[in-house]
Amino acid sequence: MDVPPPDNPSPNRKPPIHRTREHRRRRLRRHGRRAYVRSVYFLPSMATLGNAICGFAAIYIAALDQTPAAPITDPLTHYFTTHNFIAASYMIFVAMLFDGLDGRLARFTRHTTDFGGQLDSLADVISFGAAPAFIALQLFKSYHPVINPGFSRLIWAVGALYMSCAAMRLARFNVSNEHGEQHHFSFLGLPSPGAAGAVAALILMQQDLAVDPWHAMPRVADTLSNILIYLLPVVVLGTGLLMVSNIRYPHLINRYMKGRKSLARVVTVVIFVLLLVVAHRYMLGIGCLFYAMWGPISWAWARSRRRPAAKL
Repeated sequence: MDVPPPDNPSPNRKPPIHRTREHRRRRLRRHGRRAYVRSVYFLPSMATLGNAICGFAAIYIAALDQTPAAPITDPLTHYFTTHNFIAASYMIFVAMLFDGLDGRLARFTRHTTDFGGQLDSLADVISFGAAPAFIALQLFKSYHPVINPGFSRLIWAVGALYMSCAAMRLARFNVSNEHGEQHHFSFLGLPSPGAAGAVAALILMQQDLAVDPWHAMPRVADTLSNILIYLLPVVVLGTGLLMVSNIRYPHLINRYMKGRKSLARVVTVVIFVLLLVVAHRYMLGIGCLFYAMWGPISWAWARSRRRPAAKL
């Protein structure tokens, strides 16, 4: 009598070779895809850490001694030593590039996490909170090494207040932040990169006037340089208080750069870019200071327009 074969094959029976190879290929493809996704999700955190490293580098470069005891042979180290405030200010703007890049990478990979948001704010405290205040203090101290102790402590308190305001600004942003670009068309209070940019750009303008003054008007350049030194603590104090204010600031990229725009706006952007190429330090300084003052000016303008309506 013939016995039919069992429905379930014996567990000791090996599957065909072609099935084993196909299963191995599928497993390798799945593993490779998961490894690629993990590496892409890794990029936003690396950009955020690049932001923090640039802020730390700015602090280190600003603290370098401009008159070292031993001669320096390395050209990069020589530039950082002789132009330490210029290099430190540029590091703030490089940190801004990393700060904008990490959010773009997170949205590109569709992987925004609370860990990335917290890490981004911690990096911003270093790059846009501690670093600008420290560079401003070091620059003011280099021009006035011997001043009244009370005035010196006041200048230090201004820098400490700026750093504290930046920390509170970022903590408030973490609490009230909502995911999605539709919620990021304006900011409550001056953004910390905008405040840091105003301080760093003012330092760049001052250093350009002091180190490479206008050949036709050297006295005018020297006078403006001294004025900016005394104006620097005022800018640090003002931008620090604006960060914790309730004044609304527009998100320039999301509001004015995306979507279909008029020809006049395109021409304006082209002119601004060309002016950046011609005199980038002065354009950065004027642009960043104008953005910092945008909030108070728009707030005062709105209140002045509201008063006549209330009287009627």
